[in-house]
Amino acid sequence: MTRELLGDAASLRLHLFGHLTAKDASGKTVLPRTRKARAVLVVLALASPKPVLRLHLTSLLWSQRDTVQARGSLRQALHDLHDSLGPLGTRFLFAERHHLTLKGDGLWIDLHDLAQSGQTSPERLAQFSSPLVEDLVGLDPAFDHWLDEARGRIVRQGISIGERMLLAQQDTPRVQDTAQHLLALDETHEGAWRAVIRAQIARGDSPAALSSYERCRAILAQTRNAQPSQETEELVARARTGSRGREAGGPVASASKEHPSQTEPALSRHKPTSGVRIGITPLRLIGTANHEELAVGLAEEITTALARFRWISCVSATSWAALAGETVMDSLWKHLDLDFVLDGTIQKAGDLLRITVRLMDMRLGGSVIWTRRFDREVYDTLAIQDEISAAIVAQLDPVLLIHEGERAAAHQVTDPSAHELVLQSVPAIYRLEQGGFHAAGALLEEAVSAAPGNAIAHAWYAYWHLFLVGQGWAKHPADAASRAGGLAERAVMLDPGDARSLTLAGHVRGFLGKRAPEASALHDRALSLNPNLAIAWCFSGLAHSYMGKHDEALRRMYQAVRLSPSDPHLFFFNMALIMPHLLLGEYQSATEVGRTAIELNPWFSSSYKGHLAALGFLDRGLEAKNVLDRLLELEPGFSVLEAVARSPIGQAPDLARYAEGLRRAGLPEYGPPGSRYAAQPQLDGLSL
Repeated sequence: MTRELLGDAASLRLHLFGHLTAKDASGKTVLPRTRKARAVLVVLALASPKPVLRLHLTSLLWSQRDTVQARGSLRQALHDLHDSLGPLGTRFLFAERHHLTLKGDGLWIDLHDLAQSGQTSPERLAQFSSPLVEDLVGLDPAFDHWLDEARGRIVRQGISIGERMLLAQQDTPRVQDTAQHLLALDETHEGAWRAVIRAQIARGDSPAALSSYERCRAILAQTRNAQPSQETEELVARARTGSRGREAGGPVASASKEHPSQTEPALSRHKPTSGVRIGITPLRLIGTANHEELAVGLAEEITTALARFRWISCVSATSWAALAGETVMDSLWKHLDLDFVLDGTIQKAGDLLRITVRLMDMRLGGSVIWTRRFDREVYDTLAIQDEISAAIVAQLDPVLLIHEGERAAAHQVTDPSAHELVLQSVPAIYRLEQGGFHAAGALLEEAVSAAPGNAIAHAWYAYWHLFLVGQGWAKHPADAASRAGGLAERAVMLDPGDARSLTLAGHVRGFLGKRAPEASALHDRALSLNPNLAIAWCFSGLAHSYMGKHDEALRRMYQAVRLSPSDPHLFFFNMALIMPHLLLGEYQSATEVGRTAIELNPWFSSSYKGHLAALGFLDRGLEAKNVLDRLLELEPGFSVLEAVARSPIGQAPDLARYAEGLRRAGLPEYGPPGSRYAAQPQLDGLSL
């Protein structure tokens, strides 16, 4: 019996792509009622037919509860799952003391069928681009992290299948369809781009081939700071001369000879005029560690990911080969003119890998300015590579910004460039101490005037104006908001491929402009360009919360925290987490992240507002009074009316909940006499 026939006759059919569905042989839905029970089913289905530890399930879905509570919650979820499956539960769900297993003849799972079927087609390949159980995000930070990793592995599996299909197929239209679906999984896959270009040349459509090449070149430049390979350039040269037919080797020759992660721009001996230059070395193996591929792979993945940051230029591990045997401190720096070197080690003890990395400032004689250690169980080296490289890159960017900003301030030059002026302003923007903050505004004004074509300067100045309004420091808030909007739009126009500019502009639109859907679109563009930009995940979460999508907001915000848990912007991440927890009625969680945000930066007034509203609902009078007193020190005359007027929350019930919490905590309804919000307003619809 073929898998397709088995799928038609299956007693239990599970669809994991898109929204989760579970049906019996008659087509009746047997999906559990609760989302946690559905998540248990998903974890078991992905592991099927292998068993899953109960401890693993509790750590994924109840990571913030103690062991006893988590086990009880798992038992309840299993009860819900058995209730929904009915007789199918005893047939397919097996419970042992320490393990749970989903298996049995008649069980059909779309992902397993797709991955194991001997029949492949462009249409089947397209299914890999559908998100896995997109309706189950936001259940628990640990589950979200697990789900992100699972989605990444599935996409990589689809890419591998697509590459094999390209090599096996000879029919030109079919090759092009396959290549297009492969590009939907990985838009930077140069082998797939060449397959498309070859097919278009074979049809005699040179203009289309040249257009595809330009798209390929733009995507590689934007996402990897790389240029097309020599093989691609030679192929396109034939299109430019109107070449027709197939070159030697057929239309798919070398379709997957290399992945773009191996495609490096030519090594330049000249440092960038507006950034830093970092050398990434292969990690050294210590003791019994024998993970050479992981050591090199991590270095290459870090190089590729760092290249997405406009102001960082990288020299990859492959570029060090010619200098093998020479010391980092002497010859390598002299040869490559590096500002920084990132190196590290891999150790193994049993099933545990310890990966340690450090960043050295070569201008300070190799002084170590940053280190991190990662301990992981050996289970999937590709997953470990993806997870750790993402964390390293997300944390390096803010570390470098602060380090270079403080260095620029300490070594002020007579005629600083716009880039140097921006760097000097960044630490003060992070700190939010009023005097330093206003000085940073003057630096950014100078940077924008000196370099009217500098996108980064415009983006940071827009961000500065956003804090100016948010902190209540703007003498004319409407004018400051208008200036922020103009600067943000200018930044995007100057460099539509810069992720930081896009997400800063998006936050201005969402927070000051109260246009959350537009903001969300900009954040999504930024994340597609640079998925390791932690602040973009946070801003994107805020936009979703403004639109009332609080579960998704929390998923995105916690992704920012996971990527960069020691970020200098961590106070902002925790502030952002307050509101979706508050608006979901999770007042205790809102106060916990609120306290953390305030401890990390007591000058940031926004942290006090949501925290105060949560305390109001919890009826914690004394604590609320202390928070209220501090808020009114930072923003004298602040009132419920002003909070409502300035808030970007887009859903009336959410705004009403926020206002009611502030009232209960004792915040005055109106501002003092003579203030902007002193007059009696109409607050219809803003009371619970």
